[in-house]
Amino acid sequence: MSILDRFRLDGQVAVVTGGGRGIGEGLALGLADAGADVVVAARRTHEVEAVAEKIRGLGRRALAVTTDVMEIEQVQALAEKAAADMGRLTCWVSNAGGADDRVPRTFLEMPERQWDFQLNLNLKAVWTGAQAAANIMKDTGGGTIINISSAAAGGAAPFNGPYAVAKSGVNNLTQTLAAEMAPLGIRVNGVSPGPIPTEVFLEFLNLKEEEIPELGERFQIPLGRVGTPEDIAPAVVYLASDASSWMTGHTILIKGGP
Repeated sequence: MSILDRFRLDGQVAVVTGGGRGIGEGLALGLADAGADVVVAARRTHEVEAVAEKIRGLGRRALAVTTDVMEIEQVQALAEKAAADMGRLTCWVSNAGGADDRVPRTFLEMPERQWDFQLNLNLKAVWTGAQAAANIMKDTGGGTIINISSAAAGGAAPFNGPYAVAKSGVNNLTQTLAAEMAPLGIRVNGVSPGPIPTEVFLEFLNLKEEEIPELGERFQIPLGRVGTPEDIAPAVVYLASDASSWMTGHTILIKGGP
């Protein structure tokens, strides 16, 4: 087997939550391009169906499943449907995240509902996804779980505190899951992106698309630009593939600089 063959995902079936647009869409298409069949999950039916159609255009099988990851029953049903309809489940990517009203707040201004929403979406849903996937993988030869974190977890995040707290929890959860699941043949890793101008990102910071080229300088990114979903997809392909077979419990930081 050549070194590049170790990055191939032929025969794998991956689930990508939050896969209807932005980073999730980029991850789903990247996994398909590497050979995986992909189950695309998100709340907006028309978006996951559109991404699934793009995956079929790449010659891979695809399934669109409307899912609210904050409902544990729906997450469990997603994992079961993926395995039943696609024949197996080998990779689970917990990408869904964000905020509901996208309003910057300090902790002193934070309503309890916003705290609960952010922790449930950005942390609890990662646990429920890992649990649902692992309960299938442990009986079918193992697999990989990949948690999408954020560079915001690495320091203070004024006006975006609950998100950063949740993503810090994701990083620790990734380590703990990796230790617990290694004997089951399941590897758990993460990817932590820096600034990527998704719809949520632009709305939260009150930015316009025409301002994107200036953001690299504004955020003092050494490589001079903000990221794209295509910058994150190769890391997810690596973590899902045999190329990373001796890696578990780590989160790869991708943010255009140290």
